[in-house]
Amino acid sequence: MHEKNLAGLVVIHSAPTALSQHIEWGLNSLLGAPQQIFWRDQPLTPGSVRTSLEFRAPTGTAAKIATALKGWHYLRFEVSELSAHTGELFRFTPELGIHRATVDQVGTIHISEDQIRKALAHFDELEVRENLERTLGNEWEVALEPYRGVDLQEVARLRAI
Repeated sequence: MHEKNLAGLVVIHSAPTALSQHIEWGLNSLLGAPQQIFWRDQPLTPGSVRTSLEFRAPTGTAAKIATALKGWHYLRFEVSELSAHTGELFRFTPELGIHRATVDQVGTIHISEDQIRKALAHFDELEVRENLERTLGNEWEVALEPYRGVDLQEVARLRAI
């Protein structure tokens, strides 16, 4: 049974300031209604901004959003949609490209039998490890983690004043 509207989240960790209006137009078009999008400076990438947006939309909307956003090469973002049992997570950086994963309701990545077979297709232990880490998206986790922590860094800095 497919759910009509899934909970979703778009987090744009960094985007060139000049693209913010274009991104808004794209998101409004994909979500079918004007969204309240608030941009804040991204201190880790001068000249860029960041935002996050929760949405409810039909299954597959996260994939459409991720596909549209990856067209702007200079973005760093995560898009997810979750139902009661499963969902999808998309992560993108300019250096790594896009990563797609199936997740459960708490965000745990599920690896399919085909993905495991592909990772195990080589006898080199290091290559098997690298293939599984890539399937899990570890490179994207490492690349995006500093951007996820920006809000916490700002709160800590304000408390120190």
